[in-house]
Amino acid sequence: MDALNMATVEPPNVVHSMPRSTHLERSEIRLAPRLVAALAALLEAVDYVQDLERNVWEFALELPSLRNLKLSNSDLRWLVGKGLVEHAIEITLAADQDRSFRRPSRLLFCKRTCFVLTPSGAELAREICGSHMPGLRADDRTSAKLPLLSIAAPLESLVPKWDRDRQELTVGPAVIKRFKVPAVNQEMVLAAFEEEGWPPRIDDPLPPHGEQAPKRRLQETIKSLNRNQKRSLLRFLGDGSGQGVRWEFCGQNDAPREA
Repeated sequence: MDALNMATVEPPNVVHSMPRSTHLERSEIRLAPRLVAALAALLEAVDYVQDLERNVWEFALELPSLRNLKLSNSDLRWLVGKGLVEHAIEITLAADQDRSFRRPSRLLFCKRTCFVLTPSGAELAREICGSHMPGLRADDRTSAKLPLLSIAAPLESLVPKWDRDRQELTVGPAVIKRFKVPAVNQEMVLAAFEEEGWPPRIDDPLPPHGEQAPKRRLQETIKSLNRNQKRSLLRFLGDGSGQGVRWEFCGQNDAPREA
C-alpha cells in the first residue's frame, strides 16, 4: 500500500451501490443543524488554508471531530454523494513532515478517515454559513449551482457553548463570536444561558441601570449579540414582553435577519 501525499492525489475513487451524479442537482432537502455545524467547521478549515496559502488536505478534518457533531454514516455518505466533501484515510507517520493519505476503495469510514470540502461544498457552506473572507460579496455567489436547501428544526441536543475564559461562543467546533474587548451586557446574557444549560428562553439577566430603561437596554444587547457573527448559525430574540431573551438556530423559522 503506497503512501500518497494529497497535494498530488486525485479525488479518491469510491465505489457506490447507486450511481453517483457528476454535478450538484437541485434538491429539496431539509438540512439539520448538525450538518450546518459540520459545513461551518469544514469551511473554517478552508479559510485557514486560504489565509496560509496551503493545500486543503493539510487541514483535513478528522472523523472524530465530525462525530462530535453527531454526524451519522448516512450524513457523511450524503455529503460525499452530493459532491460536497471528499474523504481519504490518513497514513501519516510520526517522522513525516507532511500529512499523507490513501484513496479508499469503498464508501466506508474509520477513525483515520479525514474530510475536506470540494469547491462546490465550500460554495454551499458560504451560502448557508456566511463568509468573513475579504472581498467576497453576496452577489459574487453563484447560487444557481447550489442545491435548494432549507434548515430543519433541531432534532438532537446540539446547543451553543459560552467559554468565559476564551471569550468565545461556539456551536460544536464552529466559532460564532469571539470577543477581543469587553462586552459586559452580551457576556452576562451568554453566561446566563450557559449556566442554565441553554434553555429556549431566560429571564433578562441584566441588572438595573439608572441611565437606560431595562427593555431598551435588553433590546440593544440582543441586537449586539446578532451582529458580527463569524458564523451565522444563531439568532437571539426578545420574548415579546421585554423581560426575556430567546435563541434559535438561523433558518429554524425563517431567513436570518439582524434583530
